[in-house]
Amino acid sequence: MRTKGMSDHATDFVGSIEEAITTAIKDKMPDAAVEVSGGGGHWRIGVVSTAFAGKSMLEQQRLVLGAIKHLINGANPPVHAVDSLTTKTP
Repeated sequence: MRTKGMSDHATDFVGSIEEAITTAIKDKMPDAAVEVSGGGGHWRIGVVSTAFAGKSMLEQQRLVLGAIKHLINGANPPVHAVDSLTTKTP
């Protein structure tokens, strides 16, 4: 199955990519408030979580990207690029 979006990014993923990203992040950081937007394989993600307290920006971003790595890796992943990633503590 091919899904077309802004950049005609092919993926075999079935379902809501926004929901999959949100769920994956909340699985790692249950208190997270997650905002996801984008399409065509390119996504913007904003996360607010207490899990970021005391961590550097790089460590915060690694937490988020680690949570969604299964959506980034593979032959036809639903997430081709994270164009913007913002992380904040509440």
